[in-house]
Amino acid sequence: MKMQDFDEWAALAKSDPAAFEARRQATIEAYLSAAPAENQQRLRGLQFRIDMERQRASNPLSATIRISNMMWTAFGELRDALDRTVNGEPAPVDPAPKQTAKVMPFPRR
Repeated sequence: MKMQDFDEWAALAKSDPAAFEARRQATIEAYLSAAPAENQQRLRGLQFRIDMERQRASNPLSATIRISNMMWTAFGELRDALDRTVNGEPAPVDPAPKQTAKVMPFPRR
């Protein structure tokens, strides 16, 4: 089944959600594995964020909106970076991350 075969994917999702999910994950994994090695970690991180947004959403429409918002946020950041580059402005320096959690040591066994 090709990724572009929307009707087939929709029919599978309706008739066998578990098979749809397995095929969806296999298709994503094939895509990620085919990406250049230097891009795979970032792509897998992005896919993880997408999967977490899907998991946190209460329904498919909510998941779509969450993922769309992620896309538009990233697009806005890229647009701002391009504007700064075109205008010759230096890129902003991110401040050091603030430590907000206490690190607990685990005893060695």
